[in-house]
Amino acid sequence: MIGATEIKRGDILDIDGAPWEVTDVAMQTPSARGASLLVKVKTRSLRTGQSLARTYRGNETVDVADCEKRAVQFLYRQDDEFVFMDQANYEQFTLRAETLGDNVGYLTDGLELRSLLYNGEVLTVELPVTVELRVIDTAPAIKGAAAQAQLKPAKLETGIEVLVPPYLTTGETIKVDTRDGRFVERVKQ
Repeated sequence: MIGATEIKRGDILDIDGAPWEVTDVAMQTPSARGASLLVKVKTRSLRTGQSLARTYRGNETVDVADCEKRAVQFLYRQDDEFVFMDQANYEQFTLRAETLGDNVGYLTDGLELRSLLYNGEVLTVELPVTVELRVIDTAPAIKGAAAQAQLKPAKLETGIEVLVPPYLTTGETIKVDTRDGRFVERVKQ
């Protein structure tokens, strides 16, 4: 258990026996004398994806979900299911595309990441901050182009599109930030 004022974004709370990830926290001090601090929390269910907003008084306590993180490796995709292997015991498990959400655009064979377990059940996987992906289609490089504010779309090997500098060509490998889908840098061969 933690105090409501200690809740921060990314925490996983146990609400009504289910795991909920904190997506936003705001503190509010009412103007009335003697009123206590209010903590407004927005959460997302790790099982259903549903959103929930709750308000706690500053002196309340909140249950933290007993979650475990394990190192896993992405093996392959089969239709809309993604197969992973737990690196500690080599057991394989699958997650559906709707469970993974936007994360599917960053998964490549052999990618190492972490799984989030709640009561022995794998809920989701956490991606590394950056991943390396190959550009499979983009406009030709512009002669004399510098890395300025001009960007062009590029389709990557997993099917997602990102904006890249004009000097990049098809076949190059780039680093992409998994938090917001931004181009980070060209990978040196």
